[in-house]
Amino acid sequence: MADPKTATESKTATESKTATESKLDRALLDPTRLAIVALLAGTEWAEFAFVRDSVELSDSALSKQITALSAGGYVETRKGYVGKRPRTWIDLSTAGRAALSAHIAALHDIATRAGRPD
Repeated sequence: MADPKTATESKTATESKTATESKLDRALLDPTRLAIVALLAGTEWAEFAFVRDSVELSDSALSKQITALSAGGYVETRKGYVGKRPRTWIDLSTAGRAALSAHIAALHDIATRAGRPD
């Protein structure tokens, strides 16, 4: 017969794992999106070219990622001109900052649990 204490501990560990995993933001599981959002967390209205060069993406790849993040409410974009040249600026929204913070906390929790002996 199984030890009830072991079964309870196992159930608690599983529940804890599920609770933490549910705090992971699905959009931020993509390393490229996570890199973009993390970069934007330290900036205010970053120019498209700066983000592109920082995360080492092509214009089209970054544009697709920004479109996905914008549709999810993680980022805001603003278009304008510098002289006669069109420019796009990107900013992390309040919801994006909250999502990044919760995602990092969930990752930290997973890393902390991984270091604990069973």
